[in-house]
Amino acid sequence: KMAAPVLGRLCERAAGMWGRSLRASPPLPLPLRRRAHQQQQQPRRVRGAGNLLATQCERGLFQEIFPAQSAEEQLPGLLEPGRPPLTAYCGFDPTADSLHVGHLLPVMGLLHFQRAGHNVIAVVGGATARLGDPSGRERAREVATAERVREQARGLQAGLERLFGNHRELFGPASGERLGRAELLDTSGWLARQPLLDFLGGAGGRLRMGTLLSRQSCQARLQSAEGMSLAEFLYPALQAYDFLHLHRHHGCRVQLGGADQMGNIMSGYDLVTKMTGTDVFGITVPLITSTTGDKLGKTAGNAVWLNRDKTSPFELYQFFVRQQDNVVEKYLKLFTFLPLEEIDHIMKMHAKEPEKRDPQKRLAAEVTKLVHGREGLESAKRCTKALYYSSIEALEAMSDQELQELFKQAPSAELILEPGTSLLDLCRKANAIPDGPSGYQKITDGGVSVNGIRITDPETVLILGQHILKNGVSLLRVGKKNYYIIKWLQL
Repeated sequence: KMAAPVLGRLCERAAGMWGRSLRASPPLPLPLRRRAHQQQQQPRRVRGAGNLLATQCERGLFQEIFPAQSAEEQLPGLLEPGRPPLTAYCGFDPTADSLHVGHLLPVMGLLHFQRAGHNVIAVVGGATARLGDPSGRERAREVATAERVREQARGLQAGLERLFGNHRELFGPASGERLGRAELLDTSGWLARQPLLDFLGGAGGRLRMGTLLSRQSCQARLQSAEGMSLAEFLYPALQAYDFLHLHRHHGCRVQLGGADQMGNIMSGYDLVTKMTGTDVFGITVPLITSTTGDKLGKTAGNAVWLNRDKTSPFELYQFFVRQQDNVVEKYLKLFTFLPLEEIDHIMKMHAKEPEKRDPQKRLAAEVTKLVHGREGLESAKRCTKALYYSSIEALEAMSDQELQELFKQAPSAELILEPGTSLLDLCRKANAIPDGPSGYQKITDGGVSVNGIRITDPETVLILGQHILKNGVSLLRVGKKNYYIIKWLQL
């Protein structure tokens, strides 16, 4: 595991090559300072490949780089403009049919490589997901059937395609700069065809039992009452083989992963270097945690999903809008492509008017646009205006899907508008108030509103364009949180 000062030196070296210094980094050794001074005379590259390490270290996206010595010596040079592009990959196990916010940082790592002109591969673990990654787990995962894993793998592939497509369309580099190539693969494409004896006689012969057994997650599981299955124990070996396969067939030299994946990345490094003699590298990104310190994800039960059918654009937008001031600058650096200078400016303006929460709104907008596209962002804004600002215009523009997403628990009813229909009639037909005097009193006490308009007269006759919107919808609210969606027929 690489110590922080080594990472600092590596980032300082990468920054020095292209005219940028990191304030918090330790000074370079004299020979490297001389080389940096000579290369600073070259034109500054604002977003070039050689700037990738420095920028991402400064943003906090690259947390650890392995192995320390060869990374410090070789990576800055390999990333220099004019050199052939590197290929980096990251794996995603389909333990569900959707990515979640915890997956976004590894994806951001791939996208930053791609923006710097390098080639990237997003790998869906359609084979390894059937074993289950034991990293950081106290007990084995539930065994999934082959068909279920295939369905979930298709869901992850669709989500990754959407992210790469939105990035290409909405966040592409400036004119004259090119994106690297992006590719999606599934480990079933090679592991399912790999004979067991060939694997054990080849890669298996190069992996050391002592290394696998010494891993902290392995030790904890072996000493637990449940123990560890052979399938789980072999998971790091198969993931290491993924790195070997991708190196041999796609030229991969960099593996990205969450901070909890360092052990698996090290196993891949050992296997590739022993079997090919080529230096390869691993880079980890931070884990995103909740306010209680739990890792965000399916296991902890706090996942914020990236598929619309699980977490709507509005809910994703609100997740980031609600982030506290003490993390919003960090998240702007991690989850967006905004230049660091612009982030500094946003935070300075925020210090003057913190009540506006402009950094949170910008963060939410950037992430929602990447995940759900321009239309998803507009949907999130419409829902926000309708719910929190009682905007009639936003309500009228909302689709049936948006209404269902915004008011997930709200009952819905389809009614025919009859002449003289009153608010009291509406509430009773929707079963929104109790029968008798108590329901009547609920309205007169001001506890009922239609489309954000409070009405205290139960006999008020419903009016088209006011109580019934142009899209044939009335949003009835009883009390503070009880919503009812009314669709009017035959208007």
